Amino acid sequence: MAKHKSALREMRRSLRRNAINKKTKSAVRTEVRKVREALLAKDQGNAQKSLPEAYATIDQAVKKGSIHKNKGSRLKSRLSRQLARVNAPAAK
Repeated sequence: MAKHKSALREMRRSLRRNAINKKTKSAVRTEVRKVREALLAKDQGNAQKSLPEAYATIDQAVKKGSIHKNKGSRLKSRLSRQLARVNAPAAK
């Protein structure tokens, strides 16, 4: 257990940041899941509507430092590729 005043403060701060990061990451996973479920259901309209919301949530998480910027870029890239694959006309 921490004894110094500064160590106690840092422990409290760490617990607060942990809770914030957990909430933010959970929101990112939820938004990404919404888009992917819409894509699996072949619901292009719903997927198109959910994509900007997912992008915004990912960008907020990156800005807060909850996830790394490369991970945010990777998630957005994969989502847009999946959406493009669903929207593309079938090959003959």
